Amino acid sequence: MKAIMVMFDSLNRHMLSNYGCTWTKTPNFARLAEKTVTFDQSYVCSMPCMPARRELHTGRSNFLHRSWGPLDPYDDSMPELLKKNGVYTHLVSDHWHYWEAGGANYHTKYNSFEWARGQEGDGWKSYLPPFDIPEYLDGRPGLWGRQDWVNRRYMQKEEDQPIAVTFHNGLEFIDNNHGEDNWFLQLEAFDPHEPFYSMKNYKELYADGYEGPVFDWPSYHRLRETPDQIQHCIHEYAAVLSMCDHYLGKVIDMMDEYEMWDDTMLIVNTDHGFLLGEHDWWGKVMMPYYNEIAHTPLFIWDPRSGKKNERRQALVQTIDLCPTLLEYFGVEIPKDVLGKSLADTIDHDAPVRDYALFGMHGCHVNITDGHYVYMRACAGGAEHNHENLNNYTLMPAHMKDSFDLEELREMKLAEGFSFTKGLKVLSVPGTEKIASMGFPPTTLFDGGHMLFDVVEDPGQEHPIDDPETEQRMVEHMIRLMEENDAPEEQYVRLGLRV
Repeated sequence: MKAIMVMFDSLNRHMLSNYGCTWTKTPNFARLAEKTVTFDQSYVCSMPCMPARRELHTGRSNFLHRSWGPLDPYDDSMPELLKKNGVYTHLVSDHWHYWEAGGANYHTKYNSFEWARGQEGDGWKSYLPPFDIPEYLDGRPGLWGRQDWVNRRYMQKEEDQPIAVTFHNGLEFIDNNHGEDNWFLQLEAFDPHEPFYSMKNYKELYADGYEGPVFDWPSYHRLRETPDQIQHCIHEYAAVLSMCDHYLGKVIDMMDEYEMWDDTMLIVNTDHGFLLGEHDWWGKVMMPYYNEIAHTPLFIWDPRSGKKNERRQALVQTIDLCPTLLEYFGVEIPKDVLGKSLADTIDHDAPVRDYALFGMHGCHVNITDGHYVYMRACAGGAEHNHENLNNYTLMPAHMKDSFDLEELREMKLAEGFSFTKGLKVLSVPGTEKIASMGFPPTTLFDGGHMLFDVVEDPGQEHPIDDPETEQRMVEHMIRLMEENDAPEEQYVRLGLRV
């Protein structure tokens, strides 16, 4: 048996024809739906990028205990478990957060790995002479924007773009190994993550006559651009989406060519979505996690059931992919895994949960039953958010660097949790840097607790006042937090316990 996971970053469900979008050009996603089961109720769990990948490895949430960071020594790792049980695992990616401090050990869990460089200000190429760059890039912290503009000088042809290199490497692996057995390929593209940089042929699919300044990299903030700029940036995202669609088609073509559908699982997924002006926001990290971010696309082909061109309504999450792959390859699922194998869900829509918990460290804690979404805010408001927040880890690193000395001066050795394999862990008191990944959560909890009926109001435009439903969601939130062995201070922070 073999398995291929094609994972995108910031792939918006509501921008795909599979989920009702009528104006984007995604013919290969349409082909994908004919060959797989499409999930209508797929949600994130821990967010954003590396927290989502941590739970892809571990099969359990981590946002209640820790922010962004490496895998901890006590973490179970799905690719490592496969590797130890005779399944060859290969990672191909251009997701540059893997080679920062906060993601630096994920790739070590695979048998082998390949990188493509140059995404989002990745420190790839050097160019020291001064040169003009678009004004909106010049204000990026740490010369991030300048570096991105340097990188673009070296990817003027499509074959030089990171996504092209990534898929070339992934297709090469399939081409070389399609006749072999027992392997897992994780083919992971950073696109359609911002900046929304693509080639002319994709941009022409969404020609809008825009003549303003370059704008393909929105910062995470409230909308402040002109309507023309906003619409143009949405088109730039759509162009990158069509580029992703093109390369997805190459994987489908190769599976057709080598008749791999009989013995190869295919998973196409993402870590989260992205707000493109909805709710008056750009981004994904410092605002409530609306469904544009949290409600994700997911497609799976399982050769054992042979189910395709069907849809599933069961409530599933990212944490379910780890046990799904372990079960598929006949590897024992560790007791600390809280996700569920989706084999029976793929076959006949068997439910695996009635409620799903999701969020980001230091932000709302959210729960859904597929009909309602409830967002629970910090009881004391944003200004007190970090006061009841600790980071529990044995690998103290943020996205780009280690915890600084001031953060570590007050750390303590705390009793571990049910999943730390009997180890004590560092407890680092909360700071604004730990909460919300360093983004100022000035507006994060402005709406307080929010309850939405996403069946009647799928755009989550009108919070409802329904005390009975809210109480039910709170009760199940507490239950799931207990199942996840959430630290006690999280209940205090959310006003769930005094």
